[in-house]
Amino acid sequence: MKTAALTLLTFLAGLWCLAAPPPAKQPARKTYVAPKGKAAPKNRYQQRYSRRWTPPPRPMGPQQPSADRYKEVQQALAQKGYLSSEPSGEWKQDSVDALKRFQQDQKLEVNGKLDSLSIIALGLGPKRAAAVQPPAAPKEQP
Repeated sequence: MKTAALTLLTFLAGLWCLAAPPPAKQPARKTYVAPKGKAAPKNRYQQRYSRRWTPPPRPMGPQQPSADRYKEVQQALAQKGYLSSEPSGEWKQDSVDALKRFQQDQKLEVNGKLDSLSIIALGLGPKRAAAVQPPAAPKEQP
């Protein structure tokens, strides 16, 4: 009698488990979508930690030289004999041609653009506010 009751109880428990609704599905994990122009992270670590800190944007400097700086470059080109017109501060085709001839003679990349190597070769490197003084010579002891 006990075994029959136990068997019946086990059978009913099995039916109850089959009749129970299936467990609810867990919601799908959200995937990281990278902003435009950036690559998506490759793994979970990058997904988690890639958005924590971004460096501040770099300050933008002047995009093109001022008219005074153009005039300095034109004066340097005229002193070296590459520019035949009067330095005006306006960067025109004759200035570009003079700079190209100068770059070719200096064995620089000939593109007619004012780059750092061309400016240094003209002797117009960065301006310094104060000149650095050499250290004083040690005094001799008698």
